[in-house]
Amino acid sequence: MEGDHITTLSTPVMVVDVDIVKRNAEKMREHWTKLGVTLRPHMKTHKTLECGDIMTGGSRSCIVVSTLAEAGFYADHGYDDILYAYSVPFDKVERCAVLAERLSLFQVLLDHRDALEQLRKRPLTDGRVWHVWLKLDCDNGRAGVLHSEPEALRLAQAISESEGVELTGVYAHCGNTYGCRGAEQIHAVAHETTTLVLQFMEKLKAVGISCKSSIGSTPSCSQPISDMAKLSEVHPGNYVFFDVQQSVIGSCGLEDVAVRVLSRVIGHSPHRNQLLLDCGWSALRLLSMTQEHGRVEPLSGQLDYSRYPLGTLLTIIPYHACATAMMHSVYYVHSGGRLVGKWTPTRGW
Repeated sequence: MEGDHITTLSTPVMVVDVDIVKRNAEKMREHWTKLGVTLRPHMKTHKTLECGDIMTGGSRSCIVVSTLAEAGFYADHGYDDILYAYSVPFDKVERCAVLAERLSLFQVLLDHRDALEQLRKRPLTDGRVWHVWLKLDCDNGRAGVLHSEPEALRLAQAISESEGVELTGVYAHCGNTYGCRGAEQIHAVAHETTTLVLQFMEKLKAVGISCKSSIGSTPSCSQPISDMAKLSEVHPGNYVFFDVQQSVIGSCGLEDVAVRVLSRVIGHSPHRNQLLLDCGWSALRLLSMTQEHGRVEPLSGQLDYSRYPLGTLLTIIPYHACATAMMHSVYYVHSGGRLVGKWTPTRGW
């Protein structure tokens, strides 16, 4: 397989340009190193060891995951300093405890007193403490305790004062940048989130609490504002692949998108002015599809079917790389169109 051209692959299939992946990762890493802010890359987009190594520069340390399956996978391959950035599920506290007692640093996240109580009920062994990040909602419309609610400060204090628990940091995700169009709008959301996080850090300081601060989202970290240099960490993830959505938002150009789905024409539908592809929603999330079939049509005018005979190979840029990657059990990796290997993502929760 290695050395063969990607056009020899059976479709539908997801291919990854490793050179673009490395370029995207290096650009993000260099940028935040210059600003003096720790980059904690999120693994949720690709969920692979090989891409994780590229994103961490081979350190196998300081990452974010969205599932415990990911956490266990990376821990099994020598990764440490892992942040499970998902409000602690009560049915998974014991699995979290096992990782916290196994690694030198495993961190969890919460936004409710009941979750804190669950951690208190399961003290860690050998003098270890739970390392906890408080999830703060800075009007982002995601999970988290609302920054303006008095309970946010009270919960931070409760975490800080709990035996066997340490308040490691304050974590915000400006997911509302995904509704932006262009750098100006991204900057506005990033500014609001950064300002609210830094203001909350001052509230903590006023009551004698010192901890880290972190915000994320690929748009905000690809188009950062100067005040983000005051943060301790940032945690983007999609940037290593990018996608059409990110190009529309303004995070990147289409030349920065590292992933494609290859698909072949399997039918003509002149009565609908459409082509039928062998790529449905089980391989890609697109405009119009069923489980195993995709339909494409021109933006304007009539299709020239002579240009797309049955069997024609089409290269599709995913709208959302995270969702597309989840549809594939293996990614075929290439450099300059020639296959160099395969990456197998972990799955599960």
